[in-house]
Amino acid sequence: MIVMYGIKNCDTIKKARRFLEANNVDYRFHDYRADGLDAEFLHSAIKELGWEALLNTRGTTWRKLDESVRNSITDADSAAKLMLEMPAIIKRPLLCAPGQPMLLGFSESSYTQII
Repeated sequence: MIVMYGIKNCDTIKKARRFLEANNVDYRFHDYRADGLDAEFLHSAIKELGWEALLNTRGTTWRKLDESVRNSITDADSAAKLMLEMPAIIKRPLLCAPGQPMLLGFSESSYTQII
């Protein structure tokens, strides 16, 4: 089954969910805040996509961090630690479909290829 990871109140998540529902795609939504974030899953996502891709440095959560904290994120381990502490800092949505590479972000064309 397809699993979408993210945060319920994110506008991009809402768009992606509407797209999946309009196309009758059976999926499960995993909310980082309500359902938590598994370290093993995060490390597999970092391995596949890279920590730089997963870390949302354009969002409010990143901008509100102290500059010393932002400057301390220099590798996969420091990024993973921050993402586990603050899952809202992960780019979203993260879509996982069996037999497909993980897909970060939302675009109708990329989702159409997976479904």
